[in-house]
Amino acid sequence: MFDAIFLGILQGLTEFLPISSSAHIRIAGAFLGNAQDPGARFTAITQIGTELAVLIFFRKDIARIATAWIQQVVLRRKLYGDEKGQARMGWLIFIGSVPIVILGYLGKNMIQDNFRSLWLIASVLIIFGIILGIADRMGSKRLELSSLNAPHGILYGLAQSLALIPGVSRSGATIAMGRILGYSRSAALRYSFLLALPAVFGSGLYELKDALSSTATPNVYSLSQTLVATVIAFVIGYIVIAWLLRFVATKSFMPFIIYRIVLGTTVLILLATGTINP
Repeated sequence: MFDAIFLGILQGLTEFLPISSSAHIRIAGAFLGNAQDPGARFTAITQIGTELAVLIFFRKDIARIATAWIQQVVLRRKLYGDEKGQARMGWLIFIGSVPIVILGYLGKNMIQDNFRSLWLIASVLIIFGIILGIADRMGSKRLELSSLNAPHGILYGLAQSLALIPGVSRSGATIAMGRILGYSRSAALRYSFLLALPAVFGSGLYELKDALSSTATPNVYSLSQTLVATVIAFVIGYIVIAWLLRFVATKSFMPFIIYRIVLGTTVLILLATGTINP
């Protein structure tokens, strides 16, 4: 339980930062208790907690988007002005979620097994840290979310799909794509938050359903331990969202880029010296 609580704190701290929460959970697992991988299921379920934090933090925005989208699609009402824009954002979240849903479903077994190697995770931390640094430095700041269109939504979605590989970081990949497309840091981050909701809730609830099954494969942590970690991730994640939105308004992502490279390099050294098992 102590290990599960620690991993819940770690999940909450790292989910929204562009440093990959799944990589941190996997790396931490190599040092805790019996030095086992906590598993993709544990990660997916605890991410429900952090996405609940997004749901509550952005509850007014999400309510406006959902209401406008229902009015347009279900009630067939003609919308104007801000309501039309909110319904459009609902469609863009849907469009952007399609790639990760398809790829996540088709690659489920590979995600749970092949993508959990620490050699891969450490390398990806470094490579995508460099990519994020280049994108953030070269990207302009001219576009806000009102400029978002369907092609950009699909590109955001494809970038988010890369986060199926631990070490990429969902927020890091989508922010990098946003910066490449010319969106401000704040705009790229806000859309990253909203875009993650369908994918993370979908994968988390899918894994939770499997965990509740009588035929579920035994996991490192029990369901009760995983749920405790999820609650803790929710509380910590809510605090991190508020801090991060203020941070990106005036600062670059350079501290996170340096951290990714240092962490990835350290893990590679530990693997090469046999200190930890890949």
